[in-house]
Amino acid sequence: MNEKTYRSTILIIDDEQDIADLLKTVLTREGFSHIHTAHTAKDGLESFKSIMPDLVLLDIMLPDGNGYDLFSKLQAIKPVSILFISAKDEEMDRLLGFAMGADDYITKPFSAKEVAFRVKARLRVTPNEKKEDPHSNITFGNITVDSKARIVYKNGEILDFTAKELTLLLYLVQNPNRILSKEMICDAVWGEDFIGFDNTISVHMRKLRLKIEEEPSRPKWIQTVIGLGYKFVLRGGDA
Repeated sequence: MNEKTYRSTILIIDDEQDIADLLKTVLTREGFSHIHTAHTAKDGLESFKSIMPDLVLLDIMLPDGNGYDLFSKLQAIKPVSILFISAKDEEMDRLLGFAMGADDYITKPFSAKEVAFRVKARLRVTPNEKKEDPHSNITFGNITVDSKARIVYKNGEILDFTAKELTLLLYLVQNPNRILSKEMICDAVWGEDFIGFDNTISVHMRKLRLKIEEEPSRPKWIQTVIGLGYKFVLRGGDA
């Protein structure tokens, strides 16, 4: 038993009971006492809202959804360190995980002890990082988004948006540099299944670009990732 104890709260979301139990046991031995488990995307989302963990171990293949979609939902609630756990070990799967903003991608089968060390390493880094605050002002180029007041300024002047356009823009800017699938966007903005919303999303993206991009036909901020979805690109020197 590790004599050092950690106050961090960890949520394990994995549909395989044995794996979740093994991770919980090893993390407990390493000094973590606040560990919660869930085995479906629905239960994982509810547990996340309830405990607001410091770190999530998230399986990609869940019985009622996939980890990529759940990742976006969790980050929209509270920016938090998320480590993907998956049997999918193709390079494209790993790249997609990191492109979305995951802190690590661990493939099955894995060493539970190694996972514990990766968790501890990540939690040592996190306190010194400035996490994105969804209620702070976000500035890029000549645009400033006041998320709390739900107001967007361009060169200091207020821009007009419909309610859905504004909700969509807020969702994009609060998830910078992550690939957001149309399914994720539809669920977050419209609260509906994706079927039938393809054209609706495209139209709203086009309207946003017309309002915030200097060259809407060559967007700098809201970019299309062919075959995957959209990404709001925010570089270090843009804000």
